Amino acid sequence: MTSSDTPVLHELRNVVKRFGGVTAVNDLSMTVNRGTVHGLIGPNGAGKTTVINLITGLFDVSSGSILFQGQRTDTLEPHRIAALGISRTYQNVRLFSGMSVLEQVLTGCYLGRGTSLFASFLGTPDARRKWKASRETAMHLLERVGMADRAGELAETLSYGEQRRIEIARALGSDPKMLLLDEPTAGMNHAEASEIGKLVHELRDSGLTILMVEHNISLVTEFCETCTVINFGQLLAEGTPRTCIDNPDVQTAYFGKKRDALGL
Repeated sequence: MTSSDTPVLHELRNVVKRFGGVTAVNDLSMTVNRGTVHGLIGPNGAGKTTVINLITGLFDVSSGSILFQGQRTDTLEPHRIAALGISRTYQNVRLFSGMSVLEQVLTGCYLGRGTSLFASFLGTPDARRKWKASRETAMHLLERVGMADRAGELAETLSYGEQRRIEIARALGSDPKMLLLDEPTAGMNHAEASEIGKLVHELRDSGLTILMVEHNISLVTEFCETCTVINFGQLLAEGTPRTCIDNPDVQTAYFGKKRDALGL
């Protein structure tokens, strides 16, 4: 059986991450199936963003292994992992100051284009062709996230929700197989969060696999097929969102109260 035959796209196996004497991730195993939206939830400080940083190679694992399409990635540098087909957004909006919406997305479209800085500076025919292709890709991505009509505007002048959409478009620029979203609806109102949720579903329907760190439990319940709950870096529950939310240990650890008090 080849890696494309198995439903598992990404896997953590007994992963541990220590920072000095602090264990941020403790013997965590997790699988993400291809073509799904998988939620990663837990209380503040549970280790969710640390998991994302381990997956993308920003942090080295202390022990255990991480696999993508059956290939170990925990020994690879971040740019090698990205080239395999993993892209991400960040917990806080990270856009470049003074750049237009289109330019922001263009920065995510160069991975794999193979154009050297020298060729770009000289404006060789090959560099010009690749620039044109990158621009077309960026505009297509802006259309996908509903921002094509704002392409020429300064990104920093747009609303928070619009900036989040730009970040997602930029992350799609490398044509990933798996997209990691770190709290994509943080700071949004219900309507904005719902729109992001719909966008996530549209991306999934196009064949993308999504791992989403999210505090909005209603969003997780509505848009995630499966989820993993962690607390103090350890696996607390996994399964469907409803199964996890109904778990008494999850209710106590994540919410600090029982379900009947939450109205879930």
